[in-house]
Amino acid sequence: MLKVEKLDRSLRSLINNMLPRTPFYYYDTCLLQQTLDVIKQEVAQYPHFHVHYALKANANPKLLRLIQQAGLGVDCVSGGEVQVGIDNGFDANKIVYAGVGKSDEEILLALKHNIFCFNVESIPELEVINELAQQVGKVANVCLRINPDVEAHTHANIVTGKAENKFGIALGDMLHVIELAKSLSHIQFLGLHFHIGSQITDMQDYLDLCERVNDIQDHLNEEGIYPEVINVGGGLGIDYHDPDKHPIPDFKTYFEIFAEHLRLREGQAVHFELGRSVVAQCGTLVARVLYVKQAATKQFVIIDAGMTELIRPALYQAHHQVQNISCQSTDYQVYDVVGPICESSDVFDKDVLLPPTKREDVIAIRSAGAYGETMASTYNCRSLPASYTSEDFALPIT
Repeated sequence: MLKVEKLDRSLRSLINNMLPRTPFYYYDTCLLQQTLDVIKQEVAQYPHFHVHYALKANANPKLLRLIQQAGLGVDCVSGGEVQVGIDNGFDANKIVYAGVGKSDEEILLALKHNIFCFNVESIPELEVINELAQQVGKVANVCLRINPDVEAHTHANIVTGKAENKFGIALGDMLHVIELAKSLSHIQFLGLHFHIGSQITDMQDYLDLCERVNDIQDHLNEEGIYPEVINVGGGLGIDYHDPDKHPIPDFKTYFEIFAEHLRLREGQAVHFELGRSVVAQCGTLVARVLYVKQAATKQFVIIDAGMTELIRPALYQAHHQVQNISCQSTDYQVYDVVGPICESSDVFDKDVLLPPTKREDVIAIRSAGAYGETMASTYNCRSLPASYTSEDFALPIT
């Protein structure tokens, strides 16, 4: 069971001195910087490795500033994200743009900014990009997203690399689409893109991906095709159950797997798209207890944050560690921690051991830095949550 002293110093001071209106997101930028430093240290060993931050995980400008300063590029899945990347100082030559449904307006925006490449997911998309690039006198760099039919051991809703998923080009169509791309006058074929899923903690999944990429490359080389870029996506998971034991994911093993098991050709670059593993552990959703309700068979802690602030538990049945940071007692009781939204799925966790909890206690929902604030909604006409960083509250410990 986590104790208050495990939280970073600024959040503890914030709780003790001047807690803002809840609910709000709190980001430990010291931990984010440490995470970025580890990534930079590991990637520095492999000059042909390039990391893009998956902007969909969290687009908070204060976090993006640190990520941009660390030298990462960005992985975008909408025109809006491309614009956010540009607005926050990311080099256009480090922006990759994926997604199965790019609109004409979004494609033109990316062409305008001369991004590094489009990750293309279908023949119709490829043809539209070529047509639009011709209209504006540009040549679009593209990688073709190939569906490798590799199983990722994660939640079914975030598996992206199986044949039945909507993402990517089927293996059987790959050669034909590559030849088409090479024939189009305003397309520059760079290489291949893969992405098998998210919140992957079984490293065997990445070994399987390496094996599949190696087989694909061998086949392409037999046909005289030599991609310049291999983009292996991202998906590296984090420890939601014990965030203080593993605040920074095992980037060393992650990058070593690709360095040791991908059979790269001379001059090939490997690109990565990391989101959750970069920002998840630095974020905490902070809420207050509205009521403690004794029902027939359950005791409920009802807090002022709900699925509108953090939808992952409702959407993916995801686990986040829930902590009462107002009480240090070790005399634990069993509660279901729920939100105020009029949906039965608005539950953060069931049968949680917490110290005796009362109205106005402060609740921390940990590991909320990824797919939290960025997925917040105004359902039930609620306000979007505010956000703060440890830099905003550099207060002395009381």
